[in-house]
Formats: sequence, structure tokens, C-alpha cells
Amino acid sequence: MKKHFPLLGLMGLLALGCNESSRQVSETDEAAAAAADSTNLQPALQTINAADVLKHTTVLASDAFEGRGPGTVGEDSTVNYLTRQFKQIGLQPGNPDGTYVQKVPMVGFTAQPKASFQAGGKTIPLNFPSDYVAVSRRFVPNIDIDNSEMVFVGYGIVAPEYGWDDYKGLDVEGKTIVMLINDPPIPSAANASELDSAMFGGKAMTYYGRWTYKYEIAAEKGAAAAVIIHETGPAGYPYEVVSGSWSRENFDIQKANKNMDLAAVEAWITNDKAQQLFSAAGKDLEQLKQAARQKDFKPVPLNATASFSIQNKLREIQSQNVVAKLEGSDPEMKDEYVVYSAHWDHLGKDETLQGDQIYNGALDNATGTAGLLELAEAYAAMPTKPKRSILFLAVTAEEKGLLGSKYYAENPLYPLNKTIANINMDVLNAYGPTEDVVVIGYGNSTLEDVLAAEAATQNRRIVPEASPEKGSFYRSDHFEFAKQGVPALYAKSGVVARNQPADYVQQWSDNYTANDYHKLSDEVRDDWNLEGAVEDLQLFLRVGYRVANTERLPEWKPGTEFKAKREASLAASTDSTRAL
Repeated sequence: MKKHFPLLGLMGLLALGCNESSRQVSETDEAAAAAADSTNLQPALQTINAADVLKHTTVLASDAFEGRGPGTVGEDSTVNYLTRQFKQIGLQPGNPDGTYVQKVPMVGFTAQPKASFQAGGKTIPLNFPSDYVAVSRRFVPNIDIDNSEMVFVGYGIVAPEYGWDDYKGLDVEGKTIVMLINDPPIPSAANASELDSAMFGGKAMTYYGRWTYKYEIAAEKGAAAAVIIHETGPAGYPYEVVSGSWSRENFDIQKANKNMDLAAVEAWITNDKAQQLFSAAGKDLEQLKQAARQKDFKPVPLNATASFSIQNKLREIQSQNVVAKLEGSDPEMKDEYVVYSAHWDHLGKDETLQGDQIYNGALDNATGTAGLLELAEAYAAMPTKPKRSILFLAVTAEEKGLLGSKYYAENPLYPLNKTIANINMDVLNAYGPTEDVVVIGYGNSTLEDVLAAEAATQNRRIVPEASPEKGSFYRSDHFEFAKQGVPALYAKSGVVARNQPADYVQQWSDNYTANDYHKLSDEVRDDWNLEGAVEDLQLFLRVGYRVANTERLPEWKPGTEFKAKREASLAASTDSTRAL
């Protein structure tokens, strides 16, 4: 068996104590390898073009696919289309059972909530979904919470490594807790205008700041209901994104305990409604926000109560991940995998609306799914296939909480300790070529070193995301691979457009977020420039191809929270020849 080593950079040296001569590659060998790569890559690169990206996107985002909602006829159309395309490209079924799908058992639940707060002798009515959204992920038809005591728990975080505990031993059993979104912004002692990078990642959001974590810790603490106050800046998206998603049918993976270990109610309220609640309770919300930024913050009873009544419409569905495989050419390495992923789903159709009812999800994420097909075609066009196998994974229910990728990562079709890397795509560039490439979660893995080297061949550079406080690293499918220790790369097109004003990309992105993201208007447009998407896909091809052929394995960088998980996974491998 061949022995693999961590990837320390595309042409990096191996500091592993093995014999120096065994690690050296002669210039002649390097030149020969480069020539072979060029012969192999050029036909593949040439297959990727804007017309094909647009063709696939147009089909997937058409009204006929009804917004690609899981568990709908739109899912059937999408899965059939992807399966047909993978077959035509000539890829093998990705599931070892001989099919192109992995069944993902889920429960769909549509909440019909009623809620009110009582404070200061007043009843504060809540209008759904304009003031609040509330769901119960417990798979039961009815949930009722009457006059539950409300407590403000700051950011709702318990982080021992930072010496942080917003609960301070409070018993929240049966109570309704109210929390702020994101991490506490802790000023730097050296410069109060900057955040302390040693606390919660500084400007960058940690998982503690994600809404998913806040509900998880609320359930662990025994809260009856968990309410997050929405603010656009800290959340990274407007309230309409929350209300548009949470007021519709939602999903979770089927579990034997019917999710009875979760809080009975998970909810968001608008900042305006929170201000009204706190004022009625005789509290100053802005002052409490400031107090919540201190380690010595203690939970604050609101002298208010909450009542919720939720009627749950439930249905069991079998959703599907679509998966195709290109088998590697090396007999000893083909049982290792580079996984490309993109989510095929969007928000489906809302029949309660007048006029347009379809969330077409053209950019999010018909483009990424189209890119997956383009990469599949490109690899199939290579005269010599890469040494490792390539898996093309189109996952379901990303919009419902990364459920398809979570299910795959927890029920992998191929061992995760033989899954070398994940390269994820979510919303491709429709504004033209850029001089740079943005890495979401910059500094995490050595896959960035490969990305940087390959970007240089396009006269581009890699840069960190401008707004790590939005927590984008935790909001797409690569995160589920990362949680299991698999080195994952999530890169997006850059922020400096070629031959455009300096603020061109920022204005374009801001306009999309404000007007189209998770809205009915996310449709294919005549003014798209997909040449940037082509450039990015060619880059992702180069990165995956390099990783699929190198002897050196990608790894998490020191200090990254996923490194220990990966090392444990590799150590547990039955392949005794693999070493770190």
C-alpha cells in the first residue's frame, strides 16, 4: 500500500522525519508530471463554458421545477434531471447499491402558531409571520405552552474555553429564554475600535453565534421555548429571510425519539417587537445588550410570560441526495475520494401567494448544481482519470438546515477516513471575472494552499471573506463534512471585478441580498455575466484534480476546531500504512 502524507502546500516539503531522498522529486519528474497534467486538464477545462452553465441553470430554475422543494413534484423533476445528466456524461452510480440516489428519510412539518407575551399587565400580541415565527421540531401534532416565565440569557452561550457562561447555573426548565444572535462582540483591550481576536474569533462568527447552536444549548438546558431576537447586521440577512423560510413547511431528519429532546418551541422575533416586550417589562433592551457583552453577565428575569400554541401538520417523506462517481485510475488510491458538493433544493412553491408563487432559486442554488454537472462533464473528458475517485454529490434540504449533507456525513456511502476533501459550491458568480477568490473560513485548511497555487495560474489571489461575522462558514453543506473532520473548502468568486469600478461587486452583492436572496425574484436574468462562474469552476477543477493525484493529504491547520476529529478518524483507520 502507498503511504500518504499531509498536504503542506502544493509543492511543500514534507517535515515528517522520513528519509530525505525519498521525499525529493526530480526536476525531470516534475516537468513530466506538469506535461501530463496539461494534456489531461486542457480538454477538461475547455468543456466548461457559460452557455452550459446557463442551460442547466435555466432548466433547474424553471417554473416547471416549482422551486425544487424537497418532498414535492419539484424534487422528482430535479432528481430525474440530475440522474439523467450524470448518466449521459457517463458517470457511474454513486451509491454502492447501484443507484444514483441516497434516500434521506425526513419529516416535513408545517407549523400554524399562535403566540403572545404578557408583561407589565399588558398583553403584547404577535402577528405571524411579520412579528415572529415559531416552529416545533418535535414530531407531534400539538404543542401548547401557557404563561411560561421569560428570561433574557444574553447571547445564550456556554463556552468554557472562553470562560463564558450566559446561564450561570440558572434552571431554565419550563421557561422561555430570549437570546441575541451571533457572538458577543468583545472589544480589544489594545484598540477598542476592534474586536478581541482571542474571544469568539474576534470579528469572525464562531459556531456559538449560529442560531442552530443557540437552540441546541437551550434544549440541553431544558428550556420550554427558545426565542432569538433578530437583527439584520449580526444575523447577516434580513428578517424576511427568516420569515420566508420558517413560515413554510420545514424538515428534519427522521429520528426514533421524534425529536422529543428538543425545546418544544423554537422562535424568532423582530428587534422592534423585542423592544416593545422589554419596554413593557420595564427593561432597557439596549442596556441589556451592552451588559450581555461582559463575562459577568447574569440571566435577567423579564417579569413577563410567553404563551405558544402550535398545530403541526406532519408528513414523512423520502427525500434524495443525488450522487455520481468517477472511479479513480490508480488501483491503490481509487478507494479514496474527493467530493464535490452543491445543494439542489430551494424553497419550493407557496400556494397562499397571489400571482407568482414559485421560489425559483436561480442563483441559490441552481447555479451551483449546474456547476456540479459542468465539473462532472469536465472530469469525464480527461484522457486519463485522476488517481483517486471523484464523487459528485447534489444534496437535498440545505435550505432546511443542511439536512442532506448532514445525513450523508452521518451515513456516508464511502468511509470518511477515506474521504480526502470536500469542495463545496453554493451560488456561482453572475457578475463577471474577478481578480481574487474569497475563502469562507479563511485559515482553516491546507486546501487553501492548493487553491492559492492554482488561482495564481489564473492571475488571481485568494483573500479572506470580508464579513466573517455573518457566519457563512456554518451556512453551507461543507460544514457537515467539516464537523466530521473531513477537510473542506468553501470558496466563492472574488470582490474585485476585472475592468469594473472598485465597488461594483459589493453593490451587486448588496442588491442581490436585499432584493432577491430567498425571494420570488431569484430568477435567471438577461444581464448575468457567467464568465466569472466559468473561471471559478475551472479553478475548482484544478484544485480537485491536484488533490486527487497528490500523495500528500490535505489537513486542518493547527488551532482549527476540526483538526482533532480528523486525526482521530485517521488514527482509527484500518489502513495501517496511513500516518500523519
